[in-house]
Amino acid sequence: MKRPIAMISGTGHAVPKRLFTNHDFAAIGIETTDEWIVERTGIRSRYIAGEGESLTSLSAEASRAAMKAAGVTAPELDIIVLGTASPDRLLPATAVEVQAAIGATRAAAFDISAACSGWVYGMQVAEGLMTLGNAETILVIGAETLSRIVNWKDRNTCVLFGDGAGATVLKRSTKGRGIVSAYMRSDGTLADLLQRPHGGALYPSTPEIIEAGTNCITMAGREVFKNAVRSMADACDRALDGAKLASSDIDLLIPHQANIRIIEATAKHAGMPMERVYVNVDRYGNTSAASVPIALDEALRAGRIKEGMTVMFVAFGAGFTWGSLIVKF
Repeated sequence: MKRPIAMISGTGHAVPKRLFTNHDFAAIGIETTDEWIVERTGIRSRYIAGEGESLTSLSAEASRAAMKAAGVTAPELDIIVLGTASPDRLLPATAVEVQAAIGATRAAAFDISAACSGWVYGMQVAEGLMTLGNAETILVIGAETLSRIVNWKDRNTCVLFGDGAGATVLKRSTKGRGIVSAYMRSDGTLADLLQRPHGGALYPSTPEIIEAGTNCITMAGREVFKNAVRSMADACDRALDGAKLASSDIDLLIPHQANIRIIEATAKHAGMPMERVYVNVDRYGNTSAASVPIALDEALRAGRIKEGMTVMFVAFGAGFTWGSLIVKF
């Protein structure tokens, strides 16, 4: 096990005010039921951003909570890394807007686009910058407002996603605490299985594109499921190998919260009983890059993670991208 360089010193999360349950889909004309959604995904509700709520505002709220937990002020931040697939604007990066919102006057700020793996990727980028000596205190955020890029006429996708933000403050490791293993990978040959086909610079939005809904998320569900299970299993194996640990050494697994069946399959492959797996997909849905840091913050505040524990994180997202971390708390 390598000597850790960066440790998690504070976490926070934020979600919109509006709770949208499975029963609420009937009111917007979606032909589905609570039973159908729960059986296939495990999701019962999610939070949906409303007027006055944005990726920036949710990220800033989560960041303030993380900084408070870490005992850090905004001017002490050296770098802000924000993972998202649903930025408020395509230019500039949402991270610089968060920087302005929280008053992090010294920080360099930038976004990472790795979809649901955004926070896991961001943590590894942050650790690398800390290794180079470029920073002492880094804020890593995973945040999404996916409700604004889903097709609300497509029941196969709109029932899956929710909005929210999770934030983590990284500082220099002390007492052997911190990231002890990390892994990330991608496969662009499968990009078409989970994508927003149109609406970018190559195919700008037109009335026809908007009418067809191809500026929104499209997904080949069955193929995504198979690749998610395979890739998250691979990421768990690689993280354990890198840390020279066995699954029995892991006190808690925090996977990307996309689908309860994916979570259960990943846990089974990793040899982790479900009582040692943190699950909140039933309450939040798939919040993409926000899902792992939201779950981490909840687990810490609920006492599921205590000093001395070893926690494994794993994620998979569009791209395809996937990655993992093992962290000593």
